[in-house]
Amino acid sequence: MPFRITRLRRWLAFSAIAVSLVVTGVYFHRRRQASDVLKTVPGKIGVNIQQTAEGFKVSKSEQGRTLFTIQASKAVQFKLGGHAELHNVTITLYGRDSSRYDQIYGDNFSYDPQSGDVLAKGEVRIDLEANPEGLLKPDQSVPTALKNPVHLTTRDLVFNQKTGDAFTDAKVDLSMPQIEGSAVGLHYAAKDNALTLKSNLDLTLHGQASVHVVAAQGLISKDPRRVVLDRPRVTHGSAHMEATKATLYLRPDNTVDHVIATDSVQAEFTGNSSLRARAGQAEFVLNDAQDGLSNAVFEGNVSVEATGAHPAQADAGRIDVSFASRNRVSRVHASHHVKLVELPSTTPTAGGSNSQRTEMTAPAIDFYLAKGKNLERAETSAGGQIELLPSANAGTRTVVTAGRFNARFDDVNHLQGLHGAPEAKIVSSAPGQPDRVSTSQTVDVAFRTAGGIESIVQQGDFVYSDGERQARGEKAKYTPANEIIELTGSPRVIDKGLSTTAQVVRMNRASGDATAEGNVKSTYSDLREQPNGALLASASPIHITARNMVVHRTSAIATYSGDSRIWQDANVVEAPSIQFDRDHRSVVAEGDGKPVSTALVQMNRDGSATPVAITSKRLTYTDDQHRVHFEGGVVVRGSDVTITSDHVDAYMVPRSQATGARSVKGQGQLDHIIAEGNVVVEQLARRAEGDKLVYTASDDKFVLTGKSPSIFDAEHGKITANSLTFYKRDDRVLVEGRDNSPSVTKTRVAR
Repeated sequence: MPFRITRLRRWLAFSAIAVSLVVTGVYFHRRRQASDVLKTVPGKIGVNIQQTAEGFKVSKSEQGRTLFTIQASKAVQFKLGGHAELHNVTITLYGRDSSRYDQIYGDNFSYDPQSGDVLAKGEVRIDLEANPEGLLKPDQSVPTALKNPVHLTTRDLVFNQKTGDAFTDAKVDLSMPQIEGSAVGLHYAAKDNALTLKSNLDLTLHGQASVHVVAAQGLISKDPRRVVLDRPRVTHGSAHMEATKATLYLRPDNTVDHVIATDSVQAEFTGNSSLRARAGQAEFVLNDAQDGLSNAVFEGNVSVEATGAHPAQADAGRIDVSFASRNRVSRVHASHHVKLVELPSTTPTAGGSNSQRTEMTAPAIDFYLAKGKNLERAETSAGGQIELLPSANAGTRTVVTAGRFNARFDDVNHLQGLHGAPEAKIVSSAPGQPDRVSTSQTVDVAFRTAGGIESIVQQGDFVYSDGERQARGEKAKYTPANEIIELTGSPRVIDKGLSTTAQVVRMNRASGDATAEGNVKSTYSDLREQPNGALLASASPIHITARNMVVHRTSAIATYSGDSRIWQDANVVEAPSIQFDRDHRSVVAEGDGKPVSTALVQMNRDGSATPVAITSKRLTYTDDQHRVHFEGGVVVRGSDVTITSDHVDAYMVPRSQATGARSVKGQGQLDHIIAEGNVVVEQLARRAEGDKLVYTASDDKFVLTGKSPSIFDAEHGKITANSLTFYKRDDRVLVEGRDNSPSVTKTRVAR
């Protein structure tokens, strides 16, 4: 049948009407379905929903304040089972006290009405921001200024509208002022406004130098505003630090204000000299410029150990570290029972490795660093002390105390010098020996580069005590290498009744020997009278002067040189060199270009005393033998007689038998003289020669013997015999000869 145009037109019109009806029906069905969902959702999730120009907004309130809002675009599609897809979603959390303005936002979310979960599909961003003015402004007000929020990026986040909590197990990227990093998994607790980073934290702290931090878990909370890290490990260059917990306290703009690490804080710095530190807690404060540290505090059994060529240890209850620019340490304040130990050097030197251990203790010590790298100086509080110990148990232990100490360090942090003042005191102790104690106003200790002490200098009212030996002076320098103490500034040394002054006195602490130089004067006191003695037998002090002195403590022998002079009462011996034995009261005097001289006393029959002067090249005297031995060009001068000889022995009257006035009794009284070798006696107009002479002081008698002794005078001539006896007070001569050698008399006749 032919197809008519009119019928086609009617069919097309009917089809258009049918299609329009279908489209209109679908539109109204969908509109009715959306209205049903918007009506049923509030009952299902217990929140208010209002239509907006952008779509819809869901909010939940409590006690008149909004806890959170969920905003989505107008594109909403509902699936089977009541699930809904939301696009361009922003979740804002205000907190129960309106102090927060945290936001969770992303492109695609889905809603499960049964669980109340809003699930993100794909990437989600989170901004954590405080709102301190939340309670003062209308509900849901935006903060006046959004400052540096904590920004996180993750995916597959679940937000539960019933609790306000959010969580994910996906990787989380974190960004905030000074800190960037990542973690795995997060949990946001609306009740506490706290966000937990579940595991594998890997953070970088930016400043003048980057710091890398890894931790097992992290927590970001709002009150207090902080980031808490579990089991953190910090790496900064060659430095590493770890602790059980570390807390980063934030400022209102989320910049880091300070960090507190707690529970078994450990740090290690590796290099030529490795450093390990331990403490119960450590706090680090950042400066206002946010480019470095301002100060750090370590507390609780703080221990620092340095290894390398110069090992050392330090212990304190608390250590405060101050930083200058570029994170350079400028000052370290250690307090609460500070102890600094410098161990023996591990580097061998020409003299062997140092075996000395140095300990510095004080209630507090301040350390100052140069350019943030090397120790420059240190200052102790009152009550500090330095202890020097041998590495082995045996040896000398020395303790140095003073009001305060100032220490200097070299460029490798080795103790270089130490100054202590006031009331400095040094005590040295050795097994089986009395303590050696010295005090002064100041003390300066110089240390060797290889370790140990170079010298100790004490100044100002120096006083030294070593058993029975005591010393005083204005200044003392002790050198451990040779055990010598050098005293200057009017020094005085007292040892077992011997008192010595000089310009310089040097004492050997090991041997007890001493030397003195310049204007030496020694006084031997506490003497007992010796009845059998003579020249040095009284209880009066014995004095010795010289330019130099050497005294041996073990033998009690002192040697004086340079214009030496020894005397007791009126008894005097002068010589270039005098050796004196205190225990035996013996003297050995020697000449060196200048003669030895002494003065004795001859008692006359009338009770008067006549001085007798004797010179020689050498003198030897022992008091208990009351004999003085002269040798080498001996010259004996009396009131009117002179005797010369190679050797002379002058015997004196024992003190118990001495006669005369009290003023004379203390002088060495001559008993008799025996002269040998080239003897010559000159008396007024006569001269006698022989090999041996015996002179008796009591009767002024001379007995001359030897090879052909002779006597000559102008009146009687010359007499030669085997023995000649003559007297000082008259001209009598007794001549003795042998049969084979008769006497010979030659008489001069005047013409």
